[in-house]
Amino acid sequence: MLTHPTLDLLHSLGLQGMAKGFQDLQAQPEALNLDHAEWLALLLEQEKTLRQQLRFERRARTAKLRHAASVEDVDYHAVRGLDRSLFLKLATGDWIRARHNLLITGPCGVGKSWLASALGHRACRDDLAVAYHRVPRLFTALAAARGEGHYARMLRSLARLDLLILDDWGPEPLDADQRRDLLEIVEDRYEARSIIVTSQMPVDHWYEIIGSPTIADAILDRLVHNAYRIELTGESLRKAKRAGLDHPAT
Repeated sequence: MLTHPTLDLLHSLGLQGMAKGFQDLQAQPEALNLDHAEWLALLLEQEKTLRQQLRFERRARTAKLRHAASVEDVDYHAVRGLDRSLFLKLATGDWIRARHNLLITGPCGVGKSWLASALGHRACRDDLAVAYHRVPRLFTALAAARGEGHYARMLRSLARLDLLILDDWGPEPLDADQRRDLLEIVEDRYEARSIIVTSQMPVDHWYEIIGSPTIADAILDRLVHNAYRIELTGESLRKAKRAGLDHPAT
């Protein structure tokens, strides 16, 4: 077999996984016992695996998650009221494909952002489009987009995401523009795409944060009614870690 011309052809066709698999098989004496169909199946599997990994890496870079977190590393021993069975159910990603939402609340330092990032990481692995935004910075970016004339384009970009993570919402009340921004985001995604919201404020306080009764009703009706909830409690895990306890802020 002409090794180098074959490799050159695979590379020229952009089949990098198959090229790597071809080199690996050539280096294994037992591969001589494989028939052509078995060789081809192994090379195709290598190509599929590489493409999945590259897609995941691209999704993860685009998502800009706050933490390099994964669902496999969640600490269920920390005393914070995390329901293991619920989180494992969420880790499957079925709720995203069903276009449901997730609300994570609890005091500072109990791992809300970490858990949201872990679920975002899993969604990237499932080849879903994800983006993470801290709510104050997102409102600032939307205000700038409004002034620069690309507000509608930014909203369309947010609407296309399979999962939008809105982190660190509240406790500051929203102003009129922020209320409208949040309503536009929630309306675009209602029963079409999923949202994770994290907040130090309990859900029953969100009405007051939004401010306008009519807009608050519209936002919360769309955001809350089909949402899973994780309500965390307890002391800051970061403080526990600094005190020398074996509880990472996850």
